[in-house]
Amino acid sequence: MATLSVLLHQIDDGTVLLPEFQRGYVWNRDQVRGLMRSLYRGYPVGGLLLWATEPETASVRGGTGGGGSGGGSGGGVRLLLLDGQQRITSLYGIMRGRPPAFFEGDPSAFTGLRFNVEDETFEFYGPAKMRDDPRWVDVTRLFTEGLEPFIGAFARHPDTFATYIARLNKLKNLENREFHEEKITGPDKNVDVVVDIFNRVNSGGTALSKGDLALAKICAQWPPARQVMRDHLDQWSAKDFEFSLDWLLRNVTAVATGRAVFTTLDTVTDKEFETALAKSAGYVDTLLGAVSGRLGLDHDQVLMGRYAIPVVSRLLHLTPGGTFLDGAHRDRVLFWYVHAALWGRFAGSTETVLAQDYDTVERFGIDGLVGALERWRGGNLEVRPHDFDGSTRGSRFYPLLYMLTRVHGARDFGSGLQLHAEMLGRRTSLQVHHIFPKALLYKEGYDRVHVNAVANFCFLTQDTNLEIGSRAPEEYFAEAEARHPGVLASQWIPMDRDLWRADRYLDFLAARRELLAHAAQSFLAGLRDGAAPVAAEELRPVAVLAEEQDDVRTAQIKAMAEELARLGYADPALDSEIADPRTGRALAVAEAYWPDGLQPGQGRPVVLELDPEMADLPRLEELGYEVFTSVDALLGYARRRNESAAGDEEPPEEPAGPPAPAGDPVHAEFDAAMRSVYDRARSEANYHASYFLSMLAEHGSMETARRLLRSPAVSDGFAALWERGRLDLTVEALVVRPRFAELFTYDEIEIARHRLGQFGWSGPAAEIA
Repeated sequence: MATLSVLLHQIDDGTVLLPEFQRGYVWNRDQVRGLMRSLYRGYPVGGLLLWATEPETASVRGGTGGGGSGGGSGGGVRLLLLDGQQRITSLYGIMRGRPPAFFEGDPSAFTGLRFNVEDETFEFYGPAKMRDDPRWVDVTRLFTEGLEPFIGAFARHPDTFATYIARLNKLKNLENREFHEEKITGPDKNVDVVVDIFNRVNSGGTALSKGDLALAKICAQWPPARQVMRDHLDQWSAKDFEFSLDWLLRNVTAVATGRAVFTTLDTVTDKEFETALAKSAGYVDTLLGAVSGRLGLDHDQVLMGRYAIPVVSRLLHLTPGGTFLDGAHRDRVLFWYVHAALWGRFAGSTETVLAQDYDTVERFGIDGLVGALERWRGGNLEVRPHDFDGSTRGSRFYPLLYMLTRVHGARDFGSGLQLHAEMLGRRTSLQVHHIFPKALLYKEGYDRVHVNAVANFCFLTQDTNLEIGSRAPEEYFAEAEARHPGVLASQWIPMDRDLWRADRYLDFLAARRELLAHAAQSFLAGLRDGAAPVAAEELRPVAVLAEEQDDVRTAQIKAMAEELARLGYADPALDSEIADPRTGRALAVAEAYWPDGLQPGQGRPVVLELDPEMADLPRLEELGYEVFTSVDALLGYARRRNESAAGDEEPPEEPAGPPAPAGDPVHAEFDAAMRSVYDRARSEANYHASYFLSMLAEHGSMETARRLLRSPAVSDGFAALWERGRLDLTVEALVVRPRFAELFTYDEIEIARHRLGQFGWSGPAAEIA
């Protein structure tokens, strides 16, 4: 047995360390909060497994030994933490206020923890709830500074002073909590044996990927492996390409073994792995250079077909010189790469498809890959107009639009210059531009799917985008063409002026899809046949700025992701296409997607799809996805899951002002107005606010309004009414009416006023009958 304080001192002294083959820190805030709650209540939290070994036996992270790097004291037995890393790292971070030397991960998972001395609960800091409330004690400060800083604050409340201090003392005494230790000892316990034990012990908890397990064994043989791989990932990240360790390991496995499964690395020596890693990084650099310089796909948002890249790595490894034979060979590889990405070649059973393509490329090279892809597609490798039907920047045809913009020399409406970095000078920042402005289309009654159609996107310099603003195409198209003849055709704009009117918007989309499909098919066929036009010099990267921030859905998704992070959940991938694993068919373009579950390794993949009519929801559910079609519902689910995991009942709501007397006429009028909001939204804006209606039934009008105001993300109803140009029918518009001012606090009214102003509404609230 060892007390927690002793363990922390051993970490400080460098006598308790991590073996290099351990993966990094993967816990989230919910797991940290649950650990502290269990310790405080005296629940069992499991023991520790340590490997007692000499420094030369194994490399360690955060200390010396066996070729590893880092600090630590001199010789003597080291205790390497095999099971318990996540728990001990969390406790060290909380109690020391900093991560341990061996830390590798996101420290925000354990920073900002607060303890409520009133109800004895743990939560992470939220300013709206905790600011200026001394009952929320900074747990790290308690452990680093002791009780003294809190005594003065609580001494002002003699009725509760003794209780609060006793609870803080109980929390502080967790330093003396004893942990059961098991030690692996003996000269027969070499690295291979211990890695096997490690893999077996870590089969539970937060799931290890196949790559984690393979990398553990590799690091046992070649300790710097993980860091060298991370160095490569960091270099690509600096160029705005984000990849994972597992993905890089796929490339190394392809090069080292020609196989798709990680277990084949068992027969690879450390020297062979080191060589394969260096070669793989070089092959990836070669392909990224071609994808960026030849196709213009120069940043992460437009990078297509990540799992086609290991196939190209294998191809280059089998090619004399490890690079493309010539420009025609490069273009043919790029033809295969783009089509493999467009049609979801690797959307399903990745290892099975990779194995097939590795075998094909070894026997028949790039011609074999192209032929196999054609057969898989039933002979169809053509881009057709309906392929551009998708919406949002998550569609697989959004990168194709960007590629066409770069390789065909599309021109800026304002300057008339081609959108090449070398020509734009200070204007090298591009922005996604809605050809028909969103506000105009929403006003004309078009839905969000059509408003955000890929065929309504083009790329312009930021200056031009700002200059155009919310003007209608029938105004600014004519001006642009008069100043720069041919500029519209360069962006595949139909020249029929009748199509530039909002009432012909759907016809405009259809016509532009025809033009885009013809341009794409022409260029891709040229890549295959060696006839694609080649730029005078390699295309240089340009920065593409985020979409306009006046979109309430963009703000809603951003606020939702921040709230889920605060609750301890993983960051989602935004605007992600989800394809059918059998056919490669796009099933949805999710606004947010958690492929490994809200908590990695726990639960099913989670999808937020706000345009359910455009998605195949039954197929998604059949494949095991947990699908939400409402931000409100997803946030509610996440909060309930947190409360259930923590075993806490929902905390009492904060008082929001004096309750109105039961017979108060203002309260009664507000109640009637809230119910009328639902009726008018349905009859005047064709919006059925069913979630809002259920909240009214469960909580009543006042509590419903306060819950909506307290939420960090605007509600689905607010977003839907903004799209319809009817913010006057929102709860926020009711709250700011002078008639109801006495029902709400100043802060609540300011929240409502800020939201309305942020999204362009400043008029008086509509009179609600």
